[in-house]
Amino acid sequence: MAQEGEFKNNVNKEGGEELPLQPALKLFGKWSYEGVTVRDPGLRAYINLRPVYLPHTFGRHAKRKFGKVDVPIVERLVNRLLAPGREKGTKKIGMMGGKKFHALSIVKQAFEIIEKRTNENPIQVFVRALENVAPREETVEIRQGGIVRRYAVDISPQRRLDLALKFIVAGARRRAWNSPLSLAECLAEEIILAARNSMDSYAIRKKVEIERIAEASR
Repeated sequence: MAQEGEFKNNVNKEGGEELPLQPALKLFGKWSYEGVTVRDPGLRAYINLRPVYLPHTFGRHAKRKFGKVDVPIVERLVNRLLAPGREKGTKKIGMMGGKKFHALSIVKQAFEIIEKRTNENPIQVFVRALENVAPREETVEIRQGGIVRRYAVDISPQRRLDLALKFIVAGARRRAWNSPLSLAECLAEEIILAARNSMDSYAIRKKVEIERIAEASR
């Protein structure tokens, strides 16, 4: 009898006949989704942990409103790496626009480093990092009679997740700039520090800054 989590159901519901046992999908064929949990109730419905071997949905959700909820969370990290960014002086931010499989390779290497350094499932470490980085409130500017005022507002779960992914990738790129370390190593370091809620993480510092400004604007 197959152990729970190792094999898919082998019963054909239409004909009732048994099919050959199929191994459960693992990310890149290495890491299982079994046991990965989301503790933050606000993010639970938005972090897609549907098991996939290769996190690449070919943009089939691109034209659907709120379609990114159905995109696997690891693919959303990959897509964030693809953002072309901007040119700031001589510093070009984000040079992987369109290089999806190169970005997939970087994430795979980063997860291998995370597993080696933490002895944990890198998917769980990544989810924990997202929970720690996602800010809960920010400020908006409202113009009243020529005067611009800042007001603190709660952040929707979808935007919380968007900002968390943005800050983690931005932190990895900052570490990799003028550094002998590869982007994969810097991404792994940023995720590990964020999962530990360490102030050495750029993403954690950015979250604290946003919430501090919002608190002052109440």
